[in-house]
Amino acid sequence: MTRSTADAIVATPFQVASTRNRPLVHLRDLDIAPENLRFGEPPDDDIPLLAETLFAAGQLQPLTVRPGRKKEAANMALDGRRRLLALRLLVEQGRIDDGFLVDVFVESDPARQAAAVLLTNTAVPVHVADVIAAIGRMLKGKLGVPTIAKALGYAELDVKRLAALSSLPDVALQALRLGRLNLRQARLLARLNDAEEQAELARMTLDGHGFQDWRVTEKLDEGRVTARDARCALVGADRYAQAGGRTESDLFGELPPVLLDPSILTEVWTKRAREIALVHEAEGLTVHVTAGNMPDLPEDLEPAGYVYGGMLPAAEMADYRDKRDAFNAAAEAVTELLTETTDAEPVDRAIDAMIRARLAMDQAGWGGRAATTVVLRPAARTGIEIQCFTPEEPEEDEETGEQDVEAASRVPPAPAYQPPSVETPEPETEGVNHALHAVRTDVATRGLIRALADDPGAAFTALIARLFNQLAIRTYGQRSEAALALTASAFKPAGGRVIDSLDGDVWRRIEDRQTAWEASGQTVIGWIHALAHGDKMALLAELTALTLDLREERTTLIRRDARAEAAELAELCGADIALHWTPDAEFLKSHSKPLLLKMLEEMDRADVRAALLKKSDLIPWVEENAAEKVWAPASLSWTTPPEADAASETGDQNDDADQAPPDDGAGAFEVTPLGEEALGAAA
Repeated sequence: MTRSTADAIVATPFQVASTRNRPLVHLRDLDIAPENLRFGEPPDDDIPLLAETLFAAGQLQPLTVRPGRKKEAANMALDGRRRLLALRLLVEQGRIDDGFLVDVFVESDPARQAAAVLLTNTAVPVHVADVIAAIGRMLKGKLGVPTIAKALGYAELDVKRLAALSSLPDVALQALRLGRLNLRQARLLARLNDAEEQAELARMTLDGHGFQDWRVTEKLDEGRVTARDARCALVGADRYAQAGGRTESDLFGELPPVLLDPSILTEVWTKRAREIALVHEAEGLTVHVTAGNMPDLPEDLEPAGYVYGGMLPAAEMADYRDKRDAFNAAAEAVTELLTETTDAEPVDRAIDAMIRARLAMDQAGWGGRAATTVVLRPAARTGIEIQCFTPEEPEEDEETGEQDVEAASRVPPAPAYQPPSVETPEPETEGVNHALHAVRTDVATRGLIRALADDPGAAFTALIARLFNQLAIRTYGQRSEAALALTASAFKPAGGRVIDSLDGDVWRRIEDRQTAWEASGQTVIGWIHALAHGDKMALLAELTALTLDLREERTTLIRRDARAEAAELAELCGADIALHWTPDAEFLKSHSKPLLLKMLEEMDRADVRAALLKKSDLIPWVEENAAEKVWAPASLSWTTPPEADAASETGDQNDDADQAPPDDGAGAFEVTPLGEEALGAAA
């Protein structure tokens, strides 16, 4: 007897569930099965409310029934007793008749009949889009939010939020139901006032073109001022409200409050800033207070800038750095105070101290020239941003005596310290013509080249001395003024800035070296040669680092060879910019909003609220998260970053997902896994 090779096919419970019979039966052919756990219990007080819900929204969840036996009704309800009672109440009220068609699942398998008695909500659950549509029908049926909330078992706030989505066009709800649109995007769409634009965006999403978040957020950002505005730091919510300013909170809790009266905010900020400015105007300063664009100032005014090492004598440089530290401390004190209070008396004292510290710092940086003009503008951290100006110092050409500012700016200033001179033999020029002198110096140069090449220590000293002269002391810029033809320049692009914790730290080291050299009373070569080998190496590293220039002005001018060298150098020294610096506001300003949002995603700090913020509000959010996580973008690394762990990222996103609102416990509404995913994506 041969054995059959055919595999036996056994239906799983899940396959059985997917093939259940789901007819529409007349209400008169339904009754409650005696095995129902609540059989015989009288209708509870909420049955009338459930009846109103069913009448307004329709039946969303099928009843689970079994075929009747002997004298029983044709279909006996195993699950759905309360819904059946509610439908019977509607018959008594004359709002429907007993021929009303009821959606049911017919269970013929005894095991599944038993499961239906013991387990509730086992039928196909309802998608959140259907819940939104049902709430819309209830609202049209004149049911209030408290009534709907009680019927569904939701909090009133959740019902209000879902009700706001019920006004979306049908195509949007269809996209939500199919998973093409998530709840966060649906909420974005609901904020638009133009129904046609809502339908257009939803239709594009449904057709597979993706949802254009940026289009909605840009539309919402137009003319909107939020509580994250820089003016709010000094004004405060209470002072704004007392002045008659109105505030609108976001229904979904995702956006900062919107200030409906920005003119009042400007007026209050200007008044507060003017109060602070009056003290300094009384002392002879010209103070401009503006919450908008930079005011027009006289052309002969010079703004304060960063003071590099070597720009001032050692004592003045030390004084400037002390005053800079004092200003930073005063600014930090104002920032901390504004997080606690906006009361005028303590805040004015703190800001006054900050302004005076800034004036003192800039005066030291200008070599003693005092500021004559100050501009005060809003700042998100300190309430007021201070910018000082002083009249330009005229430069005179040595030969003509005429002012030539541009030419003077190209010639480095003479150092305040004059080093000792080394005695050298006078060249023999008597009876020697130019050609012979050239030959002599040519041969002598070649002789020193050989000698220097045979003495690495001396050559090492010469190299460092040349770099030190050009970068730290800023002398011997021309070929005729130095023994070595080696030239070097520090990285100082036009329009750039010194970042205090990066190149600013290196410049401070060079300043300390210069101070030590001046105190030694030696020539540069003599001082460097006397340094310990470790100090020489450190000085060489600092000077070499300052000559690094990898800036690319355009995306079409990529310096491939320079980048290759940078990658090797970064690998050799284990470069990691995040060890010393994380993205600050100045750096983030040049990035678009999508790039800022991408940064949050890369640091695993994505938040639905961030996508709804204006760029000016998003920048401090990104700055704070980057500092907290000690993170810098991969685009600032010269080496190829390791590939991200996709599984880990997915896990993090799932951990952050919120759960869907609970159902009413009676089987009337239930959110599907797809609906829960839509809810989670909005978190």
